[in-house]
Amino acid sequence: MPAQPAGEPAPLDGSLPASAAVGAADRGLSLYVHVPYCRVRCGYCDFNTYTADELGPGASRSDYRPMLAAELDVAADSMRRAGFPAREVSTVFFGGGTPTLLDAEVLAGVLDDLRARFPLAADAEVTTEANPDTLNPQYLAVLAKSGFTRVSLGMQSAVPEVLATLDRTHDASRIPQVVAWVKDAGLQVSLDLIYGTPGESLDDWRTSLEQAIACAPDHISAYSLIIEDGTRMAAQIRRGQLPMPSDDDAADKYELADALLSRAGYQWYEVSNYSTGPETRCRHNLAYWRGDDWWGFGPGAHSHLGGVRMWNAKHPRAWADRLNAGHSPVIGREVLDAPVRELERIMLTARLRDELQIASLPAAAQLEAAEFARVGMLDPAGYERGIFSPTLRGRLLCDLMVRRMTDAL
Repeated sequence: MPAQPAGEPAPLDGSLPASAAVGAADRGLSLYVHVPYCRVRCGYCDFNTYTADELGPGASRSDYRPMLAAELDVAADSMRRAGFPAREVSTVFFGGGTPTLLDAEVLAGVLDDLRARFPLAADAEVTTEANPDTLNPQYLAVLAKSGFTRVSLGMQSAVPEVLATLDRTHDASRIPQVVAWVKDAGLQVSLDLIYGTPGESLDDWRTSLEQAIACAPDHISAYSLIIEDGTRMAAQIRRGQLPMPSDDDAADKYELADALLSRAGYQWYEVSNYSTGPETRCRHNLAYWRGDDWWGFGPGAHSHLGGVRMWNAKHPRAWADRLNAGHSPVIGREVLDAPVRELERIMLTARLRDELQIASLPAAAQLEAAEFARVGMLDPAGYERGIFSPTLRGRLLCDLMVRRMTDAL
């Protein structure tokens, strides 16, 4: 798992810097809920997740809802004391881990607990990630009745051998049935795919894309697998048990994804994300990319409020111990200065289709953008309108474009 970021210790009572509330009325507010439980730790994953045998007394699934409610009380009080204006929450996202390892009634109860302290907008988007094996029509009916609007299914691949390499335990053949259940419950559905798994062929990836498209989800995410240090997969590659994926392979698979998804009517709106239209984009992730406020709850969750970055104690036991002692679970924070905030704004919005205004860039970065347009990395029509909108080539080289623009700061 990644180490905690550098920063300063956070006050035990959860007090926020006064700067966090400045301009808050002009920013949206989103909430993230981290549910850290997994049945099995996948070999490629470095997220803050735990299996049952890694949890001690007071940190199990049965303790989760009351502990999270205690954290919500601390957070709501912190925002009041910092002078935040009353705002409705526009999006809520339950991630993990596997949130749907919790009973449906518990997950619905957590949403009720959130709603009691942070008023949700009437049209709030409420998403949960889910392992396909954890869902059935009855479970989904409870979620829909309680106010969930969207389910993000971890499909990853349609090829059993690829799923086995990823240590994914679900049956790929069940995906169409689970997608149908989600739709029948009146919920939007997104499918998450991963390409670049060691040993995955281009035909394997084509099969996954075609089967995902055949399910007709509202949204598809296609992420390149990142081999993270410290994971079991990284160790397997180091020992020669698995081949190291190549950048060329990843580029070929991204180009194939873009071609098949575009042909099927999906529109890219962020480098790795496609939807059937603006109304089915993931509004929660857009809130991250646009720099809105978001507060993360649960073990290891991160938050960002007005240029103040914060993070919770990572292990569920340490998180619960802080709350049981009457303290905030936030253990560290960092106040970002103006240059860092500008760097992050460019880094995040450059990945979006029609978000970054070229006139908002520093002069040196505008010159870089002009060069990107000249060599075909930006859409000409968008550039003429003053919009930084990457072409397919630009999306493949988005990190390079961001680096060149931010080096110019």
